[in-house]
Amino acid sequence: MAAASLDLQGLLARLDPTADVAQRHIWLIDLFDWLRGDRASPQAAVGRVSLLLDAIEARPELQARLRAWWRAFTQAVDLTALLADYGFAPRTAFVSELTERLRRKILPGTPETTDASDLFRMVLPGVFDAGWIALLDEAQLARIGALLADAAVDDDGAPRWRHTVMDAVTYCSSQVVAAGFSPELRLRMSAASESRAFHALMSDLDALREQMFRSPRDEQALQAAFVAFRDRLDACRASASSVYAHLEDNGISVGLVFRLRQLRERVLRIRELLDCLMSATPAPSVARLVGRLVLAGGERNSIRALIASNSSMLAAKVTERSAETGEHYITRDRGSYLQMVRKAAGGGALTSATVLLKFGIYALGLSAFWSGLWSGLMYAASFVAIQLLHLTLATKQPAMTAPAMAARLRDIKTDAAVADFVDEVAHLVRSQVAAVLGNVGVVVPAMLALALLVQFALGRPLLDAAHAAATLQSLSLLGPTALFAGMTGVLLFAASIIAGWTENAFVLHRLDSAMRYNPRIGAFLGAARARRWATFMRTHISGIASNISLGLMLGLLPAFAGFFGLGLDVRHVTLSAGQIAAAAASTGLAVLQQPALWWAVAAIPVIGALNVSVSFYFAFRLALRAHSVGLDDRARIRSAIRARWRSRPISFFLPA
Repeated sequence: MAAASLDLQGLLARLDPTADVAQRHIWLIDLFDWLRGDRASPQAAVGRVSLLLDAIEARPELQARLRAWWRAFTQAVDLTALLADYGFAPRTAFVSELTERLRRKILPGTPETTDASDLFRMVLPGVFDAGWIALLDEAQLARIGALLADAAVDDDGAPRWRHTVMDAVTYCSSQVVAAGFSPELRLRMSAASESRAFHALMSDLDALREQMFRSPRDEQALQAAFVAFRDRLDACRASASSVYAHLEDNGISVGLVFRLRQLRERVLRIRELLDCLMSATPAPSVARLVGRLVLAGGERNSIRALIASNSSMLAAKVTERSAETGEHYITRDRGSYLQMVRKAAGGGALTSATVLLKFGIYALGLSAFWSGLWSGLMYAASFVAIQLLHLTLATKQPAMTAPAMAARLRDIKTDAAVADFVDEVAHLVRSQVAAVLGNVGVVVPAMLALALLVQFALGRPLLDAAHAAATLQSLSLLGPTALFAGMTGVLLFAASIIAGWTENAFVLHRLDSAMRYNPRIGAFLGAARARRWATFMRTHISGIASNISLGLMLGLLPAFAGFFGLGLDVRHVTLSAGQIAAAAASTGLAVLQQPALWWAVAAIPVIGALNVSVSFYFAFRLALRAHSVGLDDRARIRSAIRARWRSRPISFFLPA
């Protein structure tokens, strides 16, 4: 402590209210560095605050110098902008905001500034500061307030700091009103909400300001004005919140969600500022506000926080639409379970023709890119045909059903709600099992039949001996098949993201209404046909986008990976099962004696499991982020699922 006292004496000796702006600010930065010390604990920093206060209070001339320094500081630096705007992002664009945060991390700041926000960032840069500020007791805060008491007052006799805080309230309120008046929000507010609350907010603030600085002050009138303004502020926030219901029904815009979050944070900042103004002992409220500014600045400067915030908004944008689609893929009784098996069987039969066409494209001997492109287009056409025929491809389900599952986690606080969710998990797993069995159980005999038919028609096997052996070897469980199957699961998840984004954009921009009522489209198609196309696209746009994107990714990924020398490939369970059947049929009965066949057959359940689990995992994690499900709730869900598996494992495979 003796060394700390020596450091403090040297620091206080440098206190010079007549120094230039840069030197005054350097002294302030050094002072807070001394308070933090080695950052061993917040309590140690609080102890240093007491040491600082004791040293200043023991020397009257030092108190005078400190007050003079504080007057010079507040006259040179605009604290109002700090209180009103610090911590708020000025833009919605991810790239520009990321660039700005990287600039602040890489390039050094200068203390030669009158921007209070830049200086605050250098003086109080981290979460540690918020920790020790929160530990300051009322006695310490009162001593700090007495030392910094500004003798200067404005013309109305009120302390200058009250005008500074009230101006910050005014700036924040004007931002709230501007957001409420923006057409993006105003046109989407519920008609039942008090949408005109924004019109009267500033007049209520003027009334509060008048009562705040009236001399002599009428406490009863001031309290009434405060209550009126606070209620109006709550009405504005309620009106803005009504926009969320519109977004859920009519598509989600990242820009709108950003505006709504900023408006909510502005309202909270106004409340914190009002606490400082209305409290009989404002020092604790000021300390809480400073701590909150430190945390807000940390989030504002954090690249991780930026990515988390944007991913949350994008997750909501994608998963809300996918949740509607995913409900169709979950079976809950024996009848729907058998129907799923029938649809999957039809999908497997159609996939056998897809495998035949794939071998036909490879037989053309095209370059890697053109072979991949035509294969991708063929896959896309096949997947779209499966969709339009109301059949099922098993691996398309998980990424679509995950958002529907996560949507049920919005109210998961009770044990009954957790039990209901576990029931849904069992329904989902059964649906996946039914779809995979239906696909694979039919694609194999169908492909065998097609291969024998081609051999009968052409007089030679579908694949020659070398190509058949290469096919079995490439699909062997001993090779990188598991890795490729996991990568294919990622592609399935990516396709669901594209599907959710496309459907959200379709709904958000009301393209179905445009197709139905646009005069030019109506004149070209006719009114009745335009209505049918609008209904068709509204129903199928998500599936079409998903199927086309998945098909192109499956076809083109090997070509692009080969260009970079990565040697990556895709493994789709239904397509792989069909290829194994084609290779076996081309080889003949002798293939039953080859280990390569059985290693390839052994890979099928692994491919299916990885396709399904990887795509579902990523989609479910994204949906959890969209619905802000906490870690505690996730742990409860995992425990309940394990308990169900131990007690009733058959429920995950067969309906009751």
